[in-house]
Amino acid sequence: QVQLVESGGGSVQAGGSLRLSCAASGRTFSRYPMGWYRQAPGKQRELVATITSGGSTYYADSVKGRFTISRGNAKRTMYLQMNSLKPEDTAVYYCNAEGPIAWWGPGTQVTVSS
Repeated sequence: QVQLVESGGGSVQAGGSLRLSCAASGRTFSRYPMGWYRQAPGKQRELVATITSGGSTYYADSVKGRFTISRGNAKRTMYLQMNSLKPEDTAVYYCNAEGPIAWWGPGTQVTVSS
């Protein structure tokens, strides 16, 4: 059974940092691009960052220079290092893998207070 599970969310003050992790199980995701999305209350889910199997990255303008996406050596894990967090970063963050279908994790809450 394919499963993605996020961890590392929590509450932090503005300017702080968090590191999100995504653990993949059930199959090898090494060939597939993966990414982080987020959804704030009352808003649509939006792309945060993506990373290809070759390590190429893309960032939304709103997080560029503050967030860093990476993959573990075994390609079964993915990370999102979030620095200089702002209240507008508050959202549920989701891990995604794009294969024959799109896989999603259940999400992890990130709350940034001012």
